[in-house]
Amino acid sequence: MDDWRPAASPAALARRAELLAAVRGFFARRGVLEVETPLLASHGVTDPAIEPLVVQGGAIVAAPRYLQTSPEYAMKRLLAAGSGPIYQLGRAFRDNEAGRRHNPEFTLLEWYRPGFDHHALMAEVAELLELCLGRAGWRKVSYGDLFREHLDLDPHRASTAALAALARAELDTGGLELDRDGWLDLLLSHRIEPALEGIVCVHGYPASQAALARIDASGPVPVAERFEFYVDGLELANGYHELADPAEQARRFAADNASRRRRGLAERDPDPRLLAALEAGLPPCSGVALGFDRLVMAAIGAASLEEVLAFPWERA
Repeated sequence: MDDWRPAASPAALARRAELLAAVRGFFARRGVLEVETPLLASHGVTDPAIEPLVVQGGAIVAAPRYLQTSPEYAMKRLLAAGSGPIYQLGRAFRDNEAGRRHNPEFTLLEWYRPGFDHHALMAEVAELLELCLGRAGWRKVSYGDLFREHLDLDPHRASTAALAALARAELDTGGLELDRDGWLDLLLSHRIEPALEGIVCVHGYPASQAALARIDASGPVPVAERFEFYVDGLELANGYHELADPAEQARRFAADNASRRRRGLAERDPDPRLLAALEAGLPPCSGVALGFDRLVMAAIGAASLEEVLAFPWERA
């Protein structure tokens, strides 16, 4: 048995350590407080696309506890309690996610900026990426313009049938049947993302993909105040101008569970402490989650997460 050895090289692990220090220095210079929140919590996310790892059994863990897929809910409780700007650099967990760019246990950098809208936070994310990657310059492009540029298609107005027809013409979809957002995601991930070069920020996603972001209804079509960052086609970060309305958040939790039922997935109870924190008052803020392992991949030019993890899933 030789898999006791680390998968990553000593040089990769040294670069990883340098980037951890660089990230902490970046936030220390800006007065952003580092915090820690529980890895195991009484509630998980309702998002039908994300499955948590569940811990159950024993004298203490009598009821299920969820290894957190993100520290978002707990960090929003801190924000509502008056923490000010905060960040967290720690472990997160997701079931059914293993492969070249996924590991069920991973390191996530997440931070929140009271008083920032999503455009202000985009600029700060770009500063951090430029620092860590030693690269200058980034591009900001709307979701709609990106689809028009690469596929000559308006993603906000195209019908489900038109999206399906384009995907089937461009890709080997087999007998795949998806909803509208599913076809958009497929076209984005398989036709557009591989063509992205440099540091690219995509913003203005369809309102149906808002997740925990606010919706801007002031333009020709409503869009989510959400953004994602890519480096040479590798998705690194997902950010929101954060939703602060508890009633709307409860409605979205219910919509998530309705989607889970349609997909044959177990429902997830909404986190009552998060809703209570929103009732108490979440300050206007934006937040972002950045995959730190992928950042290391981009920094050293790695093709797989195994190159930047000491002991990936198969060796853990």
